[in-house]
Amino acid sequence: MKRLLSIILILIPVVIGYAEGAQRIISLVPSVTEEIYLLNAEDKLIANTLYCTKPEAAKKKEKVGTVVEINVEKIVQLKPDLVLASSLTNPGSTRKLKKLGIEVITFMQPKNFPELSRQFLQLAVVTGKGKEAKIIIDTAERKISSVKENIEGSEKVKVFAQIGAKPLFTANKDSFINDLIELSGGINIARDVKIGFYSREEVLRQNPDVIIITTMGIGEQEKGNWQKYATLNAARNNRIHIVDPYKFCSPTPVTFVEALEEMTQILHPESSR
Repeated sequence: MKRLLSIILILIPVVIGYAEGAQRIISLVPSVTEEIYLLNAEDKLIANTLYCTKPEAAKKKEKVGTVVEINVEKIVQLKPDLVLASSLTNPGSTRKLKKLGIEVITFMQPKNFPELSRQFLQLAVVTGKGKEAKIIIDTAERKISSVKENIEGSEKVKVFAQIGAKPLFTANKDSFINDLIELSGGINIARDVKIGFYSREEVLRQNPDVIIITTMGIGEQEKGNWQKYATLNAARNNRIHIVDPYKFCSPTPVTFVEALEEMTQILHPESSR
């Protein structure tokens, strides 16, 4: 299987006309921008968005808008041969780009590490960096296996992950965070909710052992709000943690592993030492 994947990664760029990958790329997705740098393909990146801030060098690239709204005219002027969009990108704008003859690839929000890996390999194909991507994915998979081995036999920990505050929003089974919780030996109390809206009353009823807060900008405030509930296991045992929202909500294959290692340390501090 791995040998077949290697062959595909080498041949596909030739088949689609990019023997060396696309040469002038615009990324409208912060995590994809970060992945382009991981692949050492940043010389092909001619522009990105105001929210593409990682790594530091990405801030210096030409800006063509935000994650949602983009400047179509400016993109056309830059003459890209490929634009990488997300499901959040204004669909009317991407349709205009396609009508003008600009190739657009839309990356949907992946739900777990396997989907993240597949999209990363797709990015590697269009940038001509298949070999580099395979090394990164293989390394990530080995580290994930190591984490799972280290916590094998550990007691499952009930977890609530907070993504938004007003209204309270959490991670269900279609979220990266759910994958992180389950891979690190946790039980996501909100796994089966349909969308992600949740109530504080339900959190108190489920009484999680750990609360993870990814809410940007108000993490300390939300931590204080949870600590007011004296009967809450997570509050009583001082197990309310604020984590990096970029790493936990929009990871690359590399930062996914970093987030997994951090989550494992939070849920099983004894096993992960």
